[in-house]
Amino acid sequence: MGLDLNLLVPLDALLQECSVTRAAQRLGLSQPTVSAALARLRRHFGDELLTRVGNAYELTPLAERLAEQTAQALGSADRVFQTRPDFDPAQARREFTLVVTDVHLATFGRTLAALVRDTAPGVRLRFQHLIPQIIRRADEHLRTVDGMLLPQGLLAHVPAVDLYEDRWVCVVASDTVTPAPPTPQELASRPWVLPYQVPTKGYSALHQLHIRGIEPRVEIAVEDFLTIPHLVAGTDRVGVVPERAARLFPADSGTVVLELPFDLGRLVESLWWHPQYERDPAHIWLRKTASEAGRLVATSTTETAHPGTSHG
Repeated sequence: MGLDLNLLVPLDALLQECSVTRAAQRLGLSQPTVSAALARLRRHFGDELLTRVGNAYELTPLAERLAEQTAQALGSADRVFQTRPDFDPAQARREFTLVVTDVHLATFGRTLAALVRDTAPGVRLRFQHLIPQIIRRADEHLRTVDGMLLPQGLLAHVPAVDLYEDRWVCVVASDTVTPAPPTPQELASRPWVLPYQVPTKGYSALHQLHIRGIEPRVEIAVEDFLTIPHLVAGTDRVGVVPERAARLFPADSGTVVLELPFDLGRLVESLWWHPQYERDPAHIWLRKTASEAGRLVATSTTETAHPGTSHG
């Protein structure tokens, strides 16, 4: 059975709103029109999509899977029709979607947003949170967004531009610091909090620890960096974060940043994009603006060390 691609729009509205009435209001259509679209969609998928539970509707398991795919499909379609032979940032009206971590958002994202606001007031930025599932499917996910911030060397055969450097540091509770710097063995004996514990070379600090023969006991795995002081303060846990993340920790977080007693290698944050955008004027402008934002982050004079930093 063929399907009218115009049904993608009401499908997305129905999956987002879980209501024919609200979907109709969102689309500016009549309820009978949206109900008819839902009936066609149900026949196509062989699934109810929306099922009544009490006084409300809920998505079926199939509909839950369709929700993300539908949003991505519409996003890709939007980018197709936003493509122009040239790009004038001062007059442009469009949206760029970038996948970032919480630290990227607080540093690079903030700087990029300021540059965009000054040079392209009609351009909107949408930031998606980087999660392990996206890291594992980075090559595929790049088709659905305008760019992704990941460390240098993580992907192969995908274009990228380096933005700025960072490095890994160690975070421990203030009341567990001793006069002598911790040895690798002492650190390894304590429970660890690790961000992005995924089996991906180059991103997780865990990979670099394994290379150096250190097998930490990971007690907590998280999908961000800025929550780590809350999980370390007042405990014997050890956290590993980029130094720029540690600079954002509150002075009264109850944690201290230590130099690691071993080198985890360079951490170069890069902007990656799908090759299909390589020659698109809008993306060329986005990449140039991102590079400038990266330069400003790298040279920022506000980058002071965490109050509890120890260079033992």
